[in-house]
Amino acid sequence: MSVNSLLRCSIRLKRKHVATHLVHQRALSGADAVNALRPFYFAVHPDFFGQYPREREVNENSLKRLNGYLDNLQKPGSRSVQPMKLTFYVRDTKDSSDVQPDLLASGFRSVSVTLHTNDVLSTVTNVLKSCSLPVEHMKGPKASAETSKSPPGAGLPFYRPIKWDKSYYTFTGFRDPEEELQQAKRVEPALILWLRNNEPEATKKHSASLPRRAELNRLKEELCHKFDLSDIRWQRSWGVSHRCCQLQSLSRLSQQNPEALINLQGHTVVFADQSGMNASGHIMLGTMDVHHQWTKLFEQLPGYRSLQQQTDWLKERISLLLGGTQVVHVERLRPVQSIAEHYGTLSTFHKSLMSRRLRLHPRSLQGLTMLLENDRSNPSLHEMGHFIIPTNADPPKLQVFLQSHAPEARQRTQRKNQLQAEEEAVVKLCLQNLSLRSLSKEPSVSSSQMILCCRRLVEQRSPLMQGLHICVSHFYSVMQDGDLCVPWDWKS
Repeated sequence: MSVNSLLRCSIRLKRKHVATHLVHQRALSGADAVNALRPFYFAVHPDFFGQYPREREVNENSLKRLNGYLDNLQKPGSRSVQPMKLTFYVRDTKDSSDVQPDLLASGFRSVSVTLHTNDVLSTVTNVLKSCSLPVEHMKGPKASAETSKSPPGAGLPFYRPIKWDKSYYTFTGFRDPEEELQQAKRVEPALILWLRNNEPEATKKHSASLPRRAELNRLKEELCHKFDLSDIRWQRSWGVSHRCCQLQSLSRLSQQNPEALINLQGHTVVFADQSGMNASGHIMLGTMDVHHQWTKLFEQLPGYRSLQQQTDWLKERISLLLGGTQVVHVERLRPVQSIAEHYGTLSTFHKSLMSRRLRLHPRSLQGLTMLLENDRSNPSLHEMGHFIIPTNADPPKLQVFLQSHAPEARQRTQRKNQLQAEEEAVVKLCLQNLSLRSLSKEPSVSSSQMILCCRRLVEQRSPLMQGLHICVSHFYSVMQDGDLCVPWDWKS
């Protein structure tokens, strides 16, 4: 062998060694990521925000998006991912008397995290540093040495309860969530007693909010009529004053530049975390954006409509290929998805179906529905009757799954429709018998839980609830505008 050949061989081996070393240094398995992010979970987990529904909802949505981002990074052959900006409300996990200058009135810090790195290690480090949490536990050589031992496809169970030994809380000073939960359950009062103690405060707050409620209704009706809007909604459970300010801002823009809002005709406007069009075709107006950004969005609406038409066409083609099964997007069951992301998901799935010929009768699965998910590996059947299908599902295996589970899916769908009809009837009965101003529920409360709660409320017929706005939830709370949150399984 010549000297040149030896040199080339030596260089190749050295490069391979360096590349392997770098991979081990930069890689991080799902299990390692969970361990590294434990301080973060304790600071932002939605279970700790029961008395603050807005902050809890923000954290829950952001955690789901972070989960998907990290899962995508772990997929074999994954390339660069789309950057995203997340917002978290961070609680103080130390029993410290130090007052932090950036705390909000609720006692939490609002932190923005921009995800832009292409490996799990850098992403986890970025999240911890953005939330001012320690990263020293990730710097040891043991972490990098054990990286390659975990399976590459390990998932990230963000919503799995974290149970540590009691000595951990004694050593670190963190609060034990299990003890906090048990203590909260022990002191949870009966409904009548809680209403007796809190009804005066709720009535006072509601009376004070009446002018703002009237202004909110006036602005909403005025804007809907003026620009022929289908509806105006809110992504989050913001208070009446907050929503009024958002409508007043849109109203000022309509007065300063009425031509800009012409493209909104026929659309539903949703005040959300970011501007754009969502997967349902609704126009999202970012509450942190300025008028210039809203105006730019309105100018881009013709392009968004074209993308929406292509999305609808893809749904029709997929339905034809899958025996009439309809692709749906249920907003309350998943994080907010833009129309561009939804189109990309549908396009990838459609190409996968076209690559293999399926033998399904055109109407054999008529009436069934399915959700597409990028971060799922196996298809499943939801308890409400819709299929949850991974975008990269193998078409022949998918056909077998759909055909074998179709009877059960129809039964569950029928049961869901019955529960929804029963829920509507019992809510109407509750409104009439208790003379409530409104009765709603949080998305996390199921129809069966709502039915049970309303039946018990009708049986109890407490006069203290007359004229109030009630929201069925998982906790007790008096909201800033006088609305009352009561747990669906309240104690009698």
